[in-house]
Amino acid sequence: MYTLDLVKPDGRCLTLYGRGPVTAAGPAPSPRPAPLHPNPHLRWHPLRGEWVAYAAHRQDRTFLPPPEYNPLRPSRDARFPTELPPGDYDVAVFDNLFPSLAPEAHDPPSLHVPTQPGRGRCEVVVFTQDPQASLGGLPLTHVDLLLEVLGDRTGRQARRGGVAYTLPFENRGVEVGVTLHHPHGQIYSYPFVPPVPARMHAQELDHWRRTQQPLLESLIAAELADGRRVLYAGPHAVAFVPAWARYPYEAWVAPRRAAPTLAALGPEVRRDLARALRTLLQKYDGLWNRPFPYLMAWYQAPLDGAEHPESHVHAEFAPPYRTRDRLKFLAGTELAAGMFAMDALPEDKARELQAVAVPIDE
Repeated sequence: MYTLDLVKPDGRCLTLYGRGPVTAAGPAPSPRPAPLHPNPHLRWHPLRGEWVAYAAHRQDRTFLPPPEYNPLRPSRDARFPTELPPGDYDVAVFDNLFPSLAPEAHDPPSLHVPTQPGRGRCEVVVFTQDPQASLGGLPLTHVDLLLEVLGDRTGRQARRGGVAYTLPFENRGVEVGVTLHHPHGQIYSYPFVPPVPARMHAQELDHWRRTQQPLLESLIAAELADGRRVLYAGPHAVAFVPAWARYPYEAWVAPRRAAPTLAALGPEVRRDLARALRTLLQKYDGLWNRPFPYLMAWYQAPLDGAEHPESHVHAEFAPPYRTRDRLKFLAGTELAAGMFAMDALPEDKARELQAVAVPIDE
């Protein structure tokens, strides 16, 4: 992997990644000539026992530009300026212009509930220079590179300090709230472990202390032995609809053996993980012959310097669909109670995805 680190005129960082030597034609552009100085803050939710981030400046961010918008080229519309220089590279990562968390956050308001600066980092990951492409349609070597990039970003955040957890994710489709059409994701680095991964990690840690075995590794072995919900089974990685799926067409992608973070994966494991990821995404798009909306989230171990043998890096996909003509969003029991109610069996949805034939790259 080749890299080139640049700094934008407003002080934000930009890193270009490539499978070969990286070049940039000109300096790193920015929509603003001067720093924006975002100042988000956190407020404690006393009944839920968790932090809530507040970043009112995000109301001014770009929202649903024309489909032909390309972040790599200047737009005729001044509302949609470019963020990236032309050049020879495959993936780009830069600090979000409108972050929910910022490393320089300071002076939170004084309230009757605890507050603190919203320190952290929010990055945008542009998957490819082709604005019409999709993650699942990229060559296997490109998807492999992207996973290596996400691992590199995780490692950088760990070395910077002040970050407790890093979450790479992608919102795909307006149905799940995407505001830019080009293929991209984000990386949030938090000053604490957020509630969902914290609860997952507690389960992993409890299982490890009782059995000295990684929980998800054991569950993957059971899924492979059962076979009814498996979508891809390679030498090092799997894609499957979990028996405990909360969403129709929910699927997980993971290495067979536990690894704490994407940065900890070896080249062979990462390449097979890329193959599992690409296979799943092509099945999604082939299901109804249209771009399939989803939320993809990569869960990793906390960045506290410990080894975390209990942790198992993996991606979870939460598509919003329930049937061919009706969208499934969170309803009262999911939002209010946190108890998910499924209208379909995971086995039935797995069979639909298994029936979608896609070529598997070697």
